[in-house]
Amino acid sequence: MHDDRTIHVLEPDGAPLRETQDALDLIGEAFGSGVRWVAIPVERLHEDFFALRTGVAGEIAQKFVNYGIGLAVVGDVSRFTATGTALRDWVRESNRGRHVWFVANLEELAARRAAYGI
Repeated sequence: MHDDRTIHVLEPDGAPLRETQDALDLIGEAFGSGVRWVAIPVERLHEDFFALRTGVAGEIAQKFVNYGIGLAVVGDVSRFTATGTALRDWVRESNRGRHVWFVANLEELAARRAAYGI
């Protein structure tokens, strides 16, 4: 848990998240803790998340949206976005919304949430 009690921050160490059940487990933890956002370090996401053709990112992101919990992917995703336009476009579009963001660090997440009043 981050010192902002409305964000659950995962540690960078741990098993990579890939399955829909991984997202549901995090959403359950968020509801149980009363947090409104989950921040996942890039290192914790399976590489399939960044290959849009696998559908992993869409499934995970959709679960967070459906349950009203914000999802922040924290860290440098440039090694993934450099290889194709689809992911780069999705990152850009996600960052225009209010539910799924790709941010460099927790400070950027806090600033964006403050700017949106969430």
